[in-house]
Amino acid sequence: MNDRSNWIPHHREEDAELLGYLVPVSDSIGMFHPVTIFGYPLGTPNNPNNARQVLDDVGLSYSAERWYLTLVGRDEPIAVTIAEVSPNHVTVRNADYGHEGNIGDPFVLTGSEADRLSRFE
Repeated sequence: MNDRSNWIPHHREEDAELLGYLVPVSDSIGMFHPVTIFGYPLGTPNNPNNARQVLDDVGLSYSAERWYLTLVGRDEPIAVTIAEVSPNHVTVRNADYGHEGNIGDPFVLTGSEADRLSRFE
């Protein structure tokens, strides 16, 4: 999912805010994967209308959730919160008291580095 050239942006109708993208599924004609602005999958591949509905339903609520960030050289991921998100990068802040860094320390992830994020369960 790193090649974003065929991603279709989806904007909220009321204010044109970018909510995420529809990513064509390569092995299924007419199917799209709804993803966040930084490319994290939301739900399963679906037809365009249902994929858009997922993005409308979720909105930007994912940006208020806790996430896990996998760090190089560390076995366990750390808890982070999203501070800023754009199509080109996502800035997260340390929210893990067990991490040796300071609470609030930022990590800026660009491009495929956003793949190091996973949802906090």
